[in-house]
Amino acid sequence: MDITVTDFIEFINSVKELYSSLGIIAAIGIPEFLKADMVKDGVTVIDVGITRLKDASKKNGFKLVGDVAFEEVSKKSEFITPVPGGVGPMTIAMLLKNTLLACERVNY
Repeated sequence: MDITVTDFIEFINSVKELYSSLGIIAAIGIPEFLKADMVKDGVTVIDVGITRLKDASKKNGFKLVGDVAFEEVSKKSEFITPVPGGVGPMTIAMLLKNTLLACERVNY
């Protein structure tokens, strides 16, 4: 993938816009990308990303992290979803609801 100067300038402008946002949905696929200095106080953060990182201190050899550096951003945020356990349960609930609705439409 080629990255141009224009791409870099657009990226920097996007980061500046992040700081002025009241709410952020992070789904970029880069572990712990969003740092505390990139958000304003009182922000609401929904972390959709999930990545397995090697961690020798864990029994299974890895830990799950999101696109947000949770420990530092949570100190500045009003609300924040954790990874794991944040949006996953809602995704499962909506999947089950939509499966039930589809079944009802086919059978009734």
